[in-house]
Amino acid sequence: MRTPWQRALRWLQPGLRVKRWFALLLLGIIVAALGAVLVLNLFAYELTIYTGGPWAASLWGAAAIAIGLAIVALSVRQVLRSVAQALLPDAGELVDVMWTRRRRAMGHSVVTVGGGTGLSYLLRGLKQRTANLTAIATVSDDGGSSGRLTRDIPLLNLPPGDIRNCLVALADEEPMMTKLLQYRFDGDVGELSGHSIGNLLIAALTDITGDFEQAVRETSRVLAIRGRVLPPTLQHVELCARLVDGTMVRGETAITTSPQAIDYVFLDPPAPQAVPEALTAIAECDIVVIGPGSTFTSVVPNLLVKGVAEALQNTKATRVFVCNVMTQPGETDGFTASDHVAAIEKHIAEPVFDYVLLNTRRPDREVLERYSAAGAEFVEPDAAVIARMGYIPVEAALLSDDDWARHAPDKLTDAILRIVAEETKIGL
Repeated sequence: MRTPWQRALRWLQPGLRVKRWFALLLLGIIVAALGAVLVLNLFAYELTIYTGGPWAASLWGAAAIAIGLAIVALSVRQVLRSVAQALLPDAGELVDVMWTRRRRAMGHSVVTVGGGTGLSYLLRGLKQRTANLTAIATVSDDGGSSGRLTRDIPLLNLPPGDIRNCLVALADEEPMMTKLLQYRFDGDVGELSGHSIGNLLIAALTDITGDFEQAVRETSRVLAIRGRVLPPTLQHVELCARLVDGTMVRGETAITTSPQAIDYVFLDPPAPQAVPEALTAIAECDIVVIGPGSTFTSVVPNLLVKGVAEALQNTKATRVFVCNVMTQPGETDGFTASDHVAAIEKHIAEPVFDYVLLNTRRPDREVLERYSAAGAEFVEPDAAVIARMGYIPVEAALLSDDDWARHAPDKLTDAILRIVAEETKIGL
């Protein structure tokens, strides 16, 4: 528990950009006081002659200065407290809020490329360290609520599901708002069954604004997100796959439910035009993080958009691929970490990352058994094979401490920033 003096002194720490204004305030007070002294000098001198002699003038002056500064300090404190209570009623001490936001504003510029729940967990960790975030989320989902909305609403030519997950992950609003937008209608509720509130909101804003990209921006304002979320393309695309037996399959849902293993995936139409802001973000950022997420249906589709793979190949940023903790049933059955890397390599001409971040902590036996029953297995971190492929493997214990086999957002973020710190030789 900090004392009032300790809380007050925090206003003087570097980075808040307020000390200059306090100094200016003090200068103004001194200048005004000197002016008052000049005006009232004669009156003060005559007064002190009758109340203790010339030495009393110094004492009276010192007392007046002390009282005046105390009044100023109290006034400034109360003004700041009033402003904080009005603008940030539940955010804690204003100085702590300012320090946190300044620190995030000065954080690395990070671009993430992927989709699904894996990407949303990464974003939850990154937003605590930087506000300079751009999430590029895949738009090839054709199942569930997203698929139904794109079929039913002519203006909504892109599925909102992965975009919604990223927006919610970056939200700076109360947890209840997050729960609301992720809420999904279940049971016998007619046409609403299976739809999430967040998808419906994006669909409604698309209908209102007439533009999907504008709808995403408006949703970002509603959630007060840290950073921004972009689709890789604004064209309607369908994800297709050739299976190992030569069968051609259309649609993400059909691909993931096929009993045959995936050979490679492609988009129809091929090479859709990329969103210019996405390419610019990749070119100008400090860090690019690819994954985590379903390799064939969340990561690779982004790389098939015209210009995205080339931008990743040409960027000067630190490029990191985050390998999944568990295999994806119907997509990467039996895959090791190097198999995930090889699957991405098969779809691109040149490498799009330098580092491969691997989780080395195995889930508990009970957790593995539960996942195994659903068809998912632990991804073995075969770092030596990855090194022979020409990449730099980075091993770390990234597993969350709960009963789920997934990345811990804070551990994953720390590992990524350590890679950057070691590469650039700067502090975290």
